[in-house]
Amino acid sequence: QVQLVESGGGLVQPGGSLRLSCAASGFTFSDYHINWYRETPGKEREFVATISTPTGATHYHDSVKARFTISRDNGRNTAYLQMNSLKTEDSGTYYCNSRLYGSSYWGQGTEVTVSS
Repeated sequence: QVQLVESGGGLVQPGGSLRLSCAASGFTFSDYHINWYRETPGKEREFVATISTPTGATHYHDSVKARFTISRDNGRNTAYLQMNSLKTEDSGTYYCNSRLYGSSYWGQGTEVTVSS
């Protein structure tokens, strides 16, 4: 079955960096776009970044442009979100997502806390 498993979250000080990973299984990873979303208490889940296939074209929410980088390693069936210059408002649960077979699949999320 389709599985997306996020990892790499944690506690980091403002200005710090984290790299999130999304390990995929159960489908042909290289055939599908991968998205990252985040959710904070009291707010709806919001789009963060996407990476397409086969071109690898990327697109970001304005609030993370020039700070976050999405990438993918099709040989490892894994997508990444490199997050630099983190701000307190980047705190939240980050989810990996892909839309395939007419459905939207989500991982369980990984928690990011940016705090001094």
